[in-house]
Amino acid sequence: MAKGKKNKQTTKSKTITLKMAQSCVELALDGKRCLDLSFKEISAVPKCIQKLCEINELDLSRNLIRKVPDFIDHFITITVLDLHSNYLEQLPETIGRLQNLLILNLCNNRLTSLPYEVGLLKHLQTLKLGLNQLEALPASIAGLKELRHIGLSDNRFTRIPGCLKRLNKLESINLDRNPLITKEAPSRESLTVTETLYLVKESALCEGCLDRCQTERRKLEDEEMRKEPGLLQISNPAERHFKITLMQGHLK
Repeated sequence: MAKGKKNKQTTKSKTITLKMAQSCVELALDGKRCLDLSFKEISAVPKCIQKLCEINELDLSRNLIRKVPDFIDHFITITVLDLHSNYLEQLPETIGRLQNLLILNLCNNRLTSLPYEVGLLKHLQTLKLGLNQLEALPASIAGLKELRHIGLSDNRFTRIPGCLKRLNKLESINLDRNPLITKEAPSRESLTVTETLYLVKESALCEGCLDRCQTERRKLEDEEMRKEPGLLQISNPAERHFKITLMQGHLK
């Protein structure tokens, strides 16, 4: 979270009138219209902007907004929705009706989860979720088949979300400064080559993977002992090897 701003909540929220909102509509060279209400010190999305719902981009960043209203689904033509640096703790289910969204920026908020409906944004290409309190992503994220970039830095992920491995067009994932079990940086290869087996020494495994491998090995040895009671056990456990699946325990 951006320190300093989040502690100053004594500032009185400003009121935005329709006339003021209209004056904040910017026209780009390509003809697209952007309603820029960033830095307005507003604590709620103004109801009056519903009359400007035919814009192409909506910027509500760097405010004091705690809730995205259900009427956000009126803005069905927007391709960019910027809500970064607010106080959002959740999103409404109606967010999933913004079928033309290409970019959704939710960085620097207080989100602990995302609604299932985020996975309905079938044209979304960029999803920015850095600086929140997320521990997991909804399985519906796997439905974002056009997603190219996802930012998950500065959250609470301990594992790489398994739903990401199903996104064939994904080009970049930012998981910096998360308490991941593995310190290895994620890559497209590590997300797609999930069936490759490697033979590794016990000493090369992290504690979590080692525990799982040892448990599975004991099960196999017990089965072998039942079949062949005279089978010798491995005497030096430090030299044991395990077959593991690439990223096992981090993608599932």
